[in-house]
Amino acid sequence: MAKEPLSLCVLNKTLNRIENKLQTIKLQYTVLDSSIQKLSEKFDFWNTVLEQDVMWTSLLEDRFNSVEINLFHSYICETIHCLHSQVIKRVPDLARALPTLSSVLKRKGKNQRIQLAWESALEILGLQEEDFKALSAFFITYSQDANYYPDKQRQNYTQDIQSVINKVVKNQVLHQSLLCAVNVVENKKV
Repeated sequence: MAKEPLSLCVLNKTLNRIENKLQTIKLQYTVLDSSIQKLSEKFDFWNTVLEQDVMWTSLLEDRFNSVEINLFHSYICETIHCLHSQVIKRVPDLARALPTLSSVLKRKGKNQRIQLAWESALEILGLQEEDFKALSAFFITYSQDANYYPDKQRQNYTQDIQSVINKVVKNQVLHQSLLCAVNVVENKKV
């Protein structure tokens, strides 16, 4: 009889050790899960950075003639104007504080109303944030050499801008973004 309580004590101690080990493993699992989450977030960030680097590299490697640059630049300028107008429509009381699209971009991180107006404007125009980034990259790269062509002048150069984009733009992100910009401008006319 004396051996039974001793066995139960030993069994109880063993179960406690096993429970402690399980708690330790559970804690280690939680730490590993948190580390995986942080690594995943870093991977997503660097993936985005790499995509942007590919965009800039593509813009520097692609060779567009001056007419193509001017056509694309003109559509991008009008798209930027449409974006700005859409944001101002949503926050008319802030119009004086937002005279340009760059002022909208500077303040959207600090002001929730401007951020919501920005997101709404993108959605209404059928654009994504990536489209805007690609169009901005083109604008920054070529604006020094580009001239704005009004609608009639653009029509003199080409009746089908989409076929020009399909033919000369190799980067898929820029290609899609330029097609979206053309769509924005064409819908504005209607």
